[in-house]
Amino acid sequence: MNQLHHLNLSNSSFSRIVPPQLGNLTNLRSLVLSFNSLTSMSLSILKTSVLKSLEILNLSVNQFNGSMPDLRAFPSLTELYLFANNFTGSIPLSIGQLSELQVLDHSFNSLEGLVNESHFSKLDNLKSLDLSYNPLLILDIAPDWSPPFQLANIHLARCNVGPTFPKWIHTQRNFASLDLHSANIRDEAPWWLWRTSSSLQFLYLSDNELSGRIPKLSSTSIEYMDVSYNNFSGPIPLFPPNVSAIFLNGNIFSGSISSICKTSHDELSFLDLSNNRLGGQVPNCWEKVPNMVLFNVANNSFSGEIPRSLGALHNLSVLQMRGNSLSGELPYNLRLCQELRIFDIGGNKLTGEIPTWIGQLYRTQFLKLQGNKLHGSIPLEICNLTNIQVLDFSINNLSWIIPDCFNNFTVLSGTDIPNPSISGNIFDPLDNGFVLTDGKCYHIRDRVVIDANRRYIFEYSSFQWKGRESKYWENLRLLKLIDFSSNGLTGNIPKSFSNMSGIRSLNLSRNSLTGYIIPDIGKMEMLDSLDLSHNQLSGEIPTSLAAIYGLGDLDLSNNKLSRKIPTGTQLQSFNPSAYAGNDGLCGDPLPKCPGDSLRPSTTIPMENMNENDVSMFSFMQEVGIAMAFGFIFGFWGVIGSFILKKSWRIAFFNLFDAAGDWFHVTIAVFISKCRRS
Repeated sequence: MNQLHHLNLSNSSFSRIVPPQLGNLTNLRSLVLSFNSLTSMSLSILKTSVLKSLEILNLSVNQFNGSMPDLRAFPSLTELYLFANNFTGSIPLSIGQLSELQVLDHSFNSLEGLVNESHFSKLDNLKSLDLSYNPLLILDIAPDWSPPFQLANIHLARCNVGPTFPKWIHTQRNFASLDLHSANIRDEAPWWLWRTSSSLQFLYLSDNELSGRIPKLSSTSIEYMDVSYNNFSGPIPLFPPNVSAIFLNGNIFSGSISSICKTSHDELSFLDLSNNRLGGQVPNCWEKVPNMVLFNVANNSFSGEIPRSLGALHNLSVLQMRGNSLSGELPYNLRLCQELRIFDIGGNKLTGEIPTWIGQLYRTQFLKLQGNKLHGSIPLEICNLTNIQVLDFSINNLSWIIPDCFNNFTVLSGTDIPNPSISGNIFDPLDNGFVLTDGKCYHIRDRVVIDANRRYIFEYSSFQWKGRESKYWENLRLLKLIDFSSNGLTGNIPKSFSNMSGIRSLNLSRNSLTGYIIPDIGKMEMLDSLDLSHNQLSGEIPTSLAAIYGLGDLDLSNNKLSRKIPTGTQLQSFNPSAYAGNDGLCGDPLPKCPGDSLRPSTTIPMENMNENDVSMFSFMQEVGIAMAFGFIFGFWGVIGSFILKKSWRIAFFNLFDAAGDWFHVTIAVFISKCRRS
């Protein structure tokens, strides 16, 4: 065992401490203990010099806390992984004495304090530096510092690197990955950034306050670039031919995007240009990007028709074009996008009818057509969208009845959280925790490359929830809603709605629906928001509605509902405005119903009784009347006789006095006998 050089005990279910026998492996060069539940008690093994030959130490993804260990006893260390623990305090200056160190990863801890040039004084061989996700860590580096190393990977995300862009990066000539997202940088991006490293492949600068223009990138080696949520302006740059993902969203880019058509991009899978000031027509050249998975141009100023060439994107999983001025009808070619999961073209000026072919997009989970000028009926073919999770046709000119097939929607019918099936190439945005790949650990809240198969985390936002626009990202998979509001729909509420026990929001307001609220609405047990206002619904509020204990938002106003609001703590807790405009409604929180007594009545209404109940009720009424008359005639028959006939009255009281005398004598005799005995 003393000749053992490499030991990997990751995912071995160790808790608290490591086996003490490890201290006997004096020739050990590589020790991997990642993905266990080890605590700081195990760090005692690092306080001895028996492992002085150690070159690789991986203690990542455990439960270590407290201060960072002093590793000067291991002068041969070349790779040190301590990420995803609970280490606190500052990084010891002794780390700068490990002259053989090539990989240093302290990311995803709770480190704090200053990091300066002294921490890197003798790290001439350092190739990879990762201090990211230590938000209290401050890099206090002099502007004219010249590092002793040449890094290949620089990861300082969510550290305090700013406010100026770190100039020492200009000295690094061969880095392939630069991650400075959320690093509190408020500066203009330096011109040399785009030309410093010819080997740059991965660039993460999102969520800062960087400004300036991005030059042409067609001659660079960039494969993944995320500069979203900054202040970059000007036209979008020319992309390199081998790029796989571009995120320019959340900036102030302007102009046309026709430059995309100048080059074929066979590797481009993710293109997000949303939330900018781009305009003109969306180019019709998407056959040059055959492997596109996500295409997002939402919230810009695009006009014209939706390009038919989008139908050539057979791998397209997410299409987001909401919040523009697109016109015309939905192109027939989109039916070829059979992998489409998220289809959002709301907030445009689209006309025509909802096409029947939309029912062929069997994998669709989020379908948003709201805020357009669509007319006609809701096609029966939507019943084929069994995986649907969000169905939003609101604010259009739709008419006719709602198809009664909502029992087909298996996701809405279940209370379980849907499986991560947005796309086989897209990382599930709700899978909490860390992802380990190539020695890297990423948290799911970041829009970063996850693995070699190009799986990404992406943001999705803008849903109407409880009457206001809301953003969803990490909790996207929890969202289940149907919104048909602000149309001209007629007829009854489909009875099959009651099968959607997992739905969380239902909005049918501002239509011309008639009939009654379905009696089994209480089966929608997960319902959090219900809006049926501004229709012509009649009858009473079903008692089952009071059984939905999680109902947080309710609006039944401006209908023709009547009778008493069912008693239950939930329905009585809403503001009276939720029931306003229903002249026949009464009961708490509205004024009391006519005939209500101080004590709540438990009488069953006649209209809710069956034939046996009515017969029993009539019999009890007759018995009650007979008892009342019997009491009246019996009592007043005796009392009246005493009042009218004096001789009867004298005789009655004489009898009463005689009985009293007899009772007195009997008691006296009994007491006398007891005393003698």
